[in-house]
Amino acid sequence: MTEGPKIAAARIEVARTRAALLETAKEIQQRLQPRTLASEAWQKAKVKGADLAEDAVDAVKKRPVAVGGVVAALTMFLAREPIKDAVANFYDAMTSSSEPKTKAAALKGKDKPAPPPARRRARAPARSGAAASKATEKST
Repeated sequence: MTEGPKIAAARIEVARTRAALLETAKEIQQRLQPRTLASEAWQKAKVKGADLAEDAVDAVKKRPVAVGGVVAALTMFLAREPIKDAVANFYDAMTSSSEPKTKAAALKGKDKPAPPPARRRARAPARSGAAASKATEKST
């Protein structure tokens, strides 16, 4: 039972295809290892961060006044309490000793007076006999 040339060629082709498939499976295994995935993600994040930083620098170069305004507004927002305290202290220092200190307290806004008590709603007066009988006649 000798093999024909076609069968021998087919066996060689199967062996070559099997070797290629095994090599592909090894490459896929290597790519899917957690260490490789983490390394690739880190590299992509570094590239993306560098691109964002470069874009930000370009935007600042194009509009330095607008960026300065935004930075100043953000700084003032973050430092609003210390700025408010500094203005109140400056006002206290500039007012004379004869003026009352209530204005400075109003600037600080920390010592707010308690709100007035809530008013109770007045009850409607009781109906008189004639008005009550008219109301019952209308409802029936």
